[in-house]
Amino acid sequence: MMQRRDILIGLVVVTVWGLNFIAIKMGLRDVPPLLLGALRFLLACFPIIFFLPRPPIPWPWLIALGLSINVGQFSCLFLGMKVGMPAGLASLVLQSQAFFTLLVGVTCLGERWQWNHLAGLALSGGGMAMIGLQQGVEMTTAGFGLTLAAAACWGIGNVIMRRATLGIPPFSMLSLVVWAGAVAILPLTFLSWMLEGYDAWLVAFHSPTWTSIGSLVYLSFFATLVGYGLWGKLLSRYPAAVVSPLALLVPIVGMSSSALLLGESVSLWQGIGALLVMTGLVVHVLGARWRMSTAELQKS
Repeated sequence: MMQRRDILIGLVVVTVWGLNFIAIKMGLRDVPPLLLGALRFLLACFPIIFFLPRPPIPWPWLIALGLSINVGQFSCLFLGMKVGMPAGLASLVLQSQAFFTLLVGVTCLGERWQWNHLAGLALSGGGMAMIGLQQGVEMTTAGFGLTLAAAACWGIGNVIMRRATLGIPPFSMLSLVVWAGAVAILPLTFLSWMLEGYDAWLVAFHSPTWTSIGSLVYLSFFATLVGYGLWGKLLSRYPAAVVSPLALLVPIVGMSSSALLLGESVSLWQGIGALLVMTGLVVHVLGARWRMSTAELQKS
């Protein structure tokens, strides 16, 4: 059972991560997507990387982790939100990473399906289909597809992290976030140079706005350092099964704040799809626990 203080810390993290999508959307108004990603990790990693030891995992795994979660996920997410993915729906669709993690884990690590995994996948898959078919002014096909690709990259990165940390004693999650983030700086900068071009850099650097500056500060300091730092503390105090359900609140914060601050709206079918996705995620994360509790009650 989590203490009240730690529950409050978890809610702070969830709120910070939910508002993260607002910051991304606002930052993309003035900064190209790939450049925004590169600057996010540059500000998040320096100079703090000089005060954090490198996590005790081999360099190949650390590089693979940085390329999958940081380069793959955030380049796809930022590009998707730039070309027509609403912030609120992005916060929801990105949570399909839980199912991509499961699919990759079953394929590569020989993990087994449980009833709650299959039920959750069916519910969320139906919800994603409903959301994806409702394209229009608010959401484009490209935006939805890129956000799903971002979730897939996150899922791959989760499996890489699981494999890389096998048999390694616990270490600071913040150090892992910072060092894996540093891996992403050069690839994102190169991609931005090649795809967005020097002229886009000139515009972004020669006419910075308070919106773009505030977005970068929020993404690098609050969403990255504060968010993952506090989340790491919770994971060091409690089992992952106790902490991870809190992440289910992120899309709720993301969708509600997007409606309030950005005026985003969802269609009826998108709303039904969002409800199905959230139900599927809850079943996926908590289903096995419910079944165990029911079995214990029956025995008693």
